[in-house]
Amino acid sequence: MAKLVGTFFHSHGGTTSLPPELWVERRNNRPIRSDVPNESLAKNTAKSERVHKGFQTLRDKVQELKVDVLIVFSDDQLECFDFNNYPAFAVYVGEKFSKSQRIIRSPLIGRHAPPGYEFLGHPKLATELLLGVMSRGFDPAFSMNMPKPDKGLAGGIIRSAEELTNFTTPIVPIMMNLYFAPQVTGMRSYLFGKAVREVIDEFDQNIRIGVVASGGLWHTPGMPNAWLNTEFDHKTLDLLAKGDARGMAEHFDSYVIPEDDLSQDISTQIRVNTGMPSLGGPAFGTRETCAWIAVAAVSEGSAINIVDYIDVFASPVGNAFAYCESFI
Repeated sequence: MAKLVGTFFHSHGGTTSLPPELWVERRNNRPIRSDVPNESLAKNTAKSERVHKGFQTLRDKVQELKVDVLIVFSDDQLECFDFNNYPAFAVYVGEKFSKSQRIIRSPLIGRHAPPGYEFLGHPKLATELLLGVMSRGFDPAFSMNMPKPDKGLAGGIIRSAEELTNFTTPIVPIMMNLYFAPQVTGMRSYLFGKAVREVIDEFDQNIRIGVVASGGLWHTPGMPNAWLNTEFDHKTLDLLAKGDARGMAEHFDSYVIPEDDLSQDISTQIRVNTGMPSLGGPAFGTRETCAWIAVAAVSEGSAINIVDYIDVFASPVGNAFAYCESFI
């Protein structure tokens, strides 16, 4: 039988790839709220180093636990889907998937595969997950082939493959609509994660499985008056550390966007916004926290090791890293 050996949580935004020398440029070119600190290069460099130590900790743990396959939860941001059809959940069941073919001209740090690089899927496990969650009351979409080959698979999935593996570990991508209202709720994410755990426990292959959440925490990139709600993030991490995935979902869904918070204004239809309302909880990138909630549900009841939380005001974003290796 399959064995769940680890759950892993990491952020994946731009400051996990940009060298700290470019953080100030990002800070100065974004309409960030005036009271958000504009930190020195020295502070940004120290925070960048912490980000990559976080990735290293998770990467070492994946190797130590001898993970055979990773199931990765993250959001699609118009790479595979668009407003013609946006599924709440989608499972990739293909043999292989690829990174975007776009060549990045700006400097990067961290681990990055070449444009168009092909990663391995795991069709057997992916199909079992698809059927298993369907039998438990969910109706996800599936992709057997790359929907938009030139754009690659969801960037958050790719970042997990790049930073946590040697580029050859098979991966089952689970893509969630976490960016475009109306998105899945924290509670729905929690219940989906619980269903995934049941399927893992019933899978009849002798493999060691890790489950990853990619994204978050608080961030509303490019929005006017963007700010960083560290209090919200710390509450999320406190609940995560206790293994309280349901509490994470309730905390997330109970958040009410202030009427005067322009950084979370989802009322206007633009390229990256539907103009439709959501069902509660924060807006935009912060909703990637729901990937954390889903994976926390996979290991619910088990204490989670919080590796680090880095308040990156240059974006602004809460970059965080965590893992669990002992399960109830």
